[in-house]
Amino acid sequence: MFAICKKEIRQFLGNFTGYIPIIVFLLLCSLFLFVFPETNIFDAGYATLDPFFELVPWILLLLIPAITMRSFSEEFKTGTWEILVTRPLSRWQIILGKYFSSLLIVLIALLPTVIYIITIRQLSTDGIDNGGIAGSYIGLFFLAATFTAIGLCCSAFTHNAVVSFLVSAFACFLLYIAFNAVSKAGSFRGGADYIIEMIGIDFHYRSISRGAIDSRDIIYFLSVIVLFLFITNKKLLNR
Repeated sequence: MFAICKKEIRQFLGNFTGYIPIIVFLLLCSLFLFVFPETNIFDAGYATLDPFFELVPWILLLLIPAITMRSFSEEFKTGTWEILVTRPLSRWQIILGKYFSSLLIVLIALLPTVIYIITIRQLSTDGIDNGGIAGSYIGLFFLAATFTAIGLCCSAFTHNAVVSFLVSAFACFLLYIAFNAVSKAGSFRGGADYIIEMIGIDFHYRSISRGAIDSRDIIYFLSVIVLFLFITNKKLLNR
């Protein structure tokens, strides 16, 4: 598993094209947080990272599929999958190796955003909510881990990396916000709206981002991750 993980990271970061999604991600975050009107913290009038944590899930909807889209689709297209499965590795070792390598690349992209905390602290006169920021980053980690599992799963269904990107971005979008949108329909209000909203990722991400770590939210994220990795395993087994 670790050999697969190291190979995937080395292959992704081995050329400049691998850094492009990370650079674009950091550039967009910085522009929205410090430059663009109505979203920058200077217009808000107080030092907070709330706009960042509200924005970054939408950027991850594109960043993570861009990272995971080649995980299996490229192996199928180039014919290296047949070589890979002849090695003394189980399917789960291959899946987890690719999963953790993609997740680690996402975390590398998120790591420079710690600079935003330092910047906000320097701009603030009354201090910042360290507990809320810590909770938001924990929520962001589980959100990234879930999107990565979804992207990896979608990559196992096609030989085309572009199709993998589009399908995984759409799947992440649906699971992130669709249930929240459906719960607001008039026919569900006062009835099943809360249950429907709880099925979506956004509900649990916002819950953790408040700074209160609830075991139900953790179990939800882990369950979704395991579900999509299990689907990936079943799909590879059918091959």
